[in-house]
Amino acid sequence: MKRKVELLIPAGSMEGLKTAIHYGADAIYMGGEAFSLRANAKNFSLEKMKEAVDYAHERGVKVYVTANILAHNADLLPMREYFSELKEVGMDAVLIADPGAFLLAKEMMPGVEIHISTQANNTNYETFRFWHQLGVKRVVCARELSLAEIKEIRAHIPEEMEIEAFVHGAMCMSYSGRCLLSSFFTGRDANQGACTHPCRWKYSLMEEKRPGEYYPVFENDRGTYIFNSKDLNMISHIPDLIEAGVDSLKIEGRMKTELYVATVARTYKVAIQDYLEDPKKYEAKLPIYEEEIRKCTFRDYSTGFYYGRPDEEDQIYGNNSYSAGAIYLGTVEKVEGDYAFLQQKNKFSVGESISIMKPNGDNLDTEVLSMEDADTGESLESCPHSKQNLKIRFSVLPEAQDVLRRIEDK
Repeated sequence: MKRKVELLIPAGSMEGLKTAIHYGADAIYMGGEAFSLRANAKNFSLEKMKEAVDYAHERGVKVYVTANILAHNADLLPMREYFSELKEVGMDAVLIADPGAFLLAKEMMPGVEIHISTQANNTNYETFRFWHQLGVKRVVCARELSLAEIKEIRAHIPEEMEIEAFVHGAMCMSYSGRCLLSSFFTGRDANQGACTHPCRWKYSLMEEKRPGEYYPVFENDRGTYIFNSKDLNMISHIPDLIEAGVDSLKIEGRMKTELYVATVARTYKVAIQDYLEDPKKYEAKLPIYEEEIRKCTFRDYSTGFYYGRPDEEDQIYGNNSYSAGAIYLGTVEKVEGDYAFLQQKNKFSVGESISIMKPNGDNLDTEVLSMEDADTGESLESCPHSKQNLKIRFSVLPEAQDVLRRIEDK
């Protein structure tokens, strides 16, 4: 059986969904306004979800909806009602973690494909076989699996069953993301979509009999961020993922900017296509992929658990700040004649040279020739105020959905 390789991209908003599709997503995953593990993302109402599904399907892209909270008793009746409405949206699959939610989805949405979330701790082939016997087509690997373990799972499950695995983005410090810190410290349950990311906080140690005397906690001489993990980055290991039998390469980041979405979607899409076309082409372009993937916000990178248990060098980073190789300026909403229209995200000026990201991997330099406020018609020399609606003339005209960025000096 010749397996297709799917690139699965997050969408936290309609703008993010359009950007992901423009830059090569084969499938999108998104959350509704309830029962999703990213409650702080913009997410989609049922009406907006239907609009998003129609937009994606018109362009040959699949849509998966997340409903992967770990449900409490109080969630069950609202979830039943939600599923009865969700089935009308027309998505390609729903993503579930909780067995009770699974039973409700089967009852209320018969015929809708169900995928099992990484939150269900899927760490062995018998678990995959268990879900397959219940009618599940796809299971998402636990983050703790190595590529050798995934390859063994592939060998022991039905050929038609699909394996999905995270390949890029933030990594939880807890088992398959089942973290209790947020609930303990703030009362906001990470397993119900309200994580406050306390693993990113800075901690000190206090001895019980010495109240008020704080001692810094050092993992090593690089810092005190003891719960953190580096971001996952597998762009240089596409062949190993495909050879292990992964069907869907999944990117994390439903709360990230359109620049992040564009950068990871385009880089992984081009890398996958290059490898499938010619492995030598992929190898020759590795430095390009590695450089490009650093032009969006990221922490230090690692390969997670894929090549064995990570040690402290693989996981712990020295501070909780992000790096960025580029600044997000905006996404082109439409083009009319010689003018591009967009909502500005960061400041830029007339006369400045900026970069247009093209879906095929090209980056085009263009000069800002003129700029005006699209709402008032006022001529501008720069746009210092975030979210200004702009009408701009460029030396090289971008297309609708192209992301504009400024490359930062190293």
